[in-house]
Amino acid sequence: MVKAIVGACWGDEGKGKITDVLAEDSDIVVRFQGGSNAGHTIINEYGKFALHQLPSGVFRQNITNIIGNGVALSVENFLKEVQSVVERGVPTPKLLVSDRCQVVMPYHKELDGMEEARLAAKSFGSTKSGIAPFYSDKYAKIGFQVSDLFDDKDSIMERIDHVLGLKNVLYTELYHQKPLDREEIYEKLMEYKEALAPYVADTTTLLHNAVKEGKTVLLEGQLGSLKDPDLGIFPMTTSSHTLAGFGCVGAAAPPTAIEDVICVTKAYSSSVGSNTEPFVSELLGAEGDELRRRGGDKGEFGATTGRPRRVGWFDAVATKYGCMVQGATQVALTCLDVLGYLDEIKVCTGYDIGGKITTDFPVPALLDQAKPVYETLPGWKCDIRGITEYGKLPQAARDYVDFIEKHIEAPITIVSTGPKRHEICYRK
Repeated sequence: MVKAIVGACWGDEGKGKITDVLAEDSDIVVRFQGGSNAGHTIINEYGKFALHQLPSGVFRQNITNIIGNGVALSVENFLKEVQSVVERGVPTPKLLVSDRCQVVMPYHKELDGMEEARLAAKSFGSTKSGIAPFYSDKYAKIGFQVSDLFDDKDSIMERIDHVLGLKNVLYTELYHQKPLDREEIYEKLMEYKEALAPYVADTTTLLHNAVKEGKTVLLEGQLGSLKDPDLGIFPMTTSSHTLAGFGCVGAAAPPTAIEDVICVTKAYSSSVGSNTEPFVSELLGAEGDELRRRGGDKGEFGATTGRPRRVGWFDAVATKYGCMVQGATQVALTCLDVLGYLDEIKVCTGYDIGGKITTDFPVPALLDQAKPVYETLPGWKCDIRGITEYGKLPQAARDYVDFIEKHIEAPITIVSTGPKRHEICYRK
C-alpha cells in the first residue's frame, strides 16, 4: 500500500510530524520532490530536528528511507544532515539515494543568489538553495544524474563542456562574474561520487517490488498545493511539483498503488513566502504578531531560513482547493492547540472578487483582487496541548474542527494538539 503525505496550502503544515507518526507502521519512506529549500520540524525522544532533505522516517529503525529521483539533491546538505542526526544520538538510519536522482551543483546556488540580487525588489523570496536553476537544468536536460557520476571521465568532461557553454555566458555577460572552471566542476562531481557511493541504489525496482510484496510505503512531499508551479499561485511557487500525483514520478511508485492521500493543514494559515505573494486571510499588526509568536513550537519562523512566517485565519477556500487537487482521502489538522488563547476565531469561508462571492479558489491573476469573507466562531479559551483523546477536547474546539471539515469537503481524521510525536488525536 502506498500513502502520500502532502501539504494542503503553502507548506509548513506539519507534514514531518505526521510522517514520523505514520512511519511506525510503515516499511519505506520516500522524499519525492523539492530540495533543501524547506524543512520539516520533528520533535521526538531524541530532541527537536529540522530536516531539509532527509525523509522523516529516519528516526524509526524499521524504516528504509529513500531520496527519490524527483529530489534536488544537495550532497553537502545531505551529508551534514546525516551527521547531525547521528551525533545527537539517533541510530544510523537506513538511507538510499535513487541512482536517477540529480545533484544540485555549486553553480546552481550561485546563480540562484545572483538572480535574486539582480531582481532586487521584484525577487521571488528564494532561499538561494539553487532550486530553480537546478530544475531548469533538469528539464533542459543538462543536469547530472547520480548515475552519471560513475561514467568514464571523457563522457563526464564532454557533459561539463556543454554545460559551461551555456552557464559561462550567464556568468560573464549577465552577472559579470568570472567564468566557471571545467576541472573544478569535474573534481566536485568526483567528490559527490565518493560521498554518495554507499547510498546509491536502484530504488525504482526496489519500490515496485515492495508494492508487489504488500509493504507500506509513505511518499513524503515538500511544501504544499499552492506552491505547485502548475496548480499553485504561479509564479510565486517552487520549481517542483508538490502534488501527490507527482509522487508516482518523483518516487517512481506505480500510479495504481496510491490508495491514501493524507493532506496536512494547520488550524490557521501560515506562509514563509515573499510578502509580494497573495495571502487573502493574512493577519497584520498586533493580532498577526501574537499568532506568529504563539504558533508552532516556538513561533512561526521558517525551518530553513528562520524568516518570520506570514500568518492568518484559516482559509477554507484555499484549503478546499488544496485538498481537491491533492486528491485528499483524509486530512490531518495540526496546531489546533495554538488557538487556545483566542476569545473568537475567524475562518475565511469565501472570497469577494469584484463584488461576487465565491468559494472556489481563483487563478493567480484574480487572486490579488480577492477579499476575505469571514465567519466567526467562539474560542475555547483553554490549553489543550497534549490531549490525545478527541472526545476530551472542549466542545468549542470540536465544533471548530467540524466547521472546517464541512467547508474543505474532506474528512479530518487526525488532530494534532502539540508539536511532539505523542500529542495527537485520532478522530473517527
